[in-house]
Amino acid sequence: MDYLATKYLRSRKIPSSACSGCGLGQCHKALVKAIDDLGYERNDIIWGTSIGCAGRQTFATWKGDSFAGTHGRVYAIARGLRLALAPEKRLVLTVGDGDAFGIGFNHLLHAVRTNAQMTVMVCDNLGYQSTGGQYGWTTPPGVVTDSSPYGMFEPNWVQPGRDVLMILKEAGATFLARHVSMDGGVLVETLRKALRNNGFSLVHVVYPCTTNFGKNALGSRKPVDIFRWIKSHAKPLGLEKEDTIWRTGIYLDASNSRPEFSQFMREKVEEIRRRHGNEGAH
Repeated sequence: MDYLATKYLRSRKIPSSACSGCGLGQCHKALVKAIDDLGYERNDIIWGTSIGCAGRQTFATWKGDSFAGTHGRVYAIARGLRLALAPEKRLVLTVGDGDAFGIGFNHLLHAVRTNAQMTVMVCDNLGYQSTGGQYGWTTPPGVVTDSSPYGMFEPNWVQPGRDVLMILKEAGATFLARHVSMDGGVLVETLRKALRNNGFSLVHVVYPCTTNFGKNALGSRKPVDIFRWIKSHAKPLGLEKEDTIWRTGIYLDASNSRPEFSQFMREKVEEIRRRHGNEGAH
């Protein structure tokens, strides 16, 4: 067990319950490394998780306070907690692509709209891998899955002209980024920036699934084959090629440019109390 795991994670959850070769550990470690780099202690962070691979494998790993939400509802819980918690506490959520961009999308939009402080890492294994490998909201075009045996042909949320991050930008997010899990130190640096934002931050991270995605889409369960395939189809913003699927980097950094939800609510309540208190005095 390495230093980060010993300091921040519960020993009974280490090593991960993920399948052999799964890239989720890269996502998880990058986020914990960013937290450590910023000097946060266990009691500074409240960690929320949801359903599916990402939720199940990061649930109750944090040595500090944590919670879980039913499918897609973790953002609603987080918004309530944001009002109840002390302002200096930080909310971190690890969710899957279905939780973020499918069943939970409406709740996600309201967290974005209100600019509630939470750093959301969307751990995207490109489909519903924990239920057998069906296609999902971010499955690349042409990819074979259990539910698209002739190739995925529905429009998805990451294609040019319909990028979900642009929807979140218009909804009011103050920090948005996309990476693949193999981005290493670049991913950690982006997560540090996301965590510093006193508002809504989301980092979309694509990671390899060896059990279902690799088998169906690439005909291989070898981690190196899947890792190389994903990495080869990811390019930084501005350096895209014809076969680029994922444009990586920071899409929006408007950190601390809008009032944070709980701060705004407290100030508004105090303003109402003063106004009506003064009216009562007359």
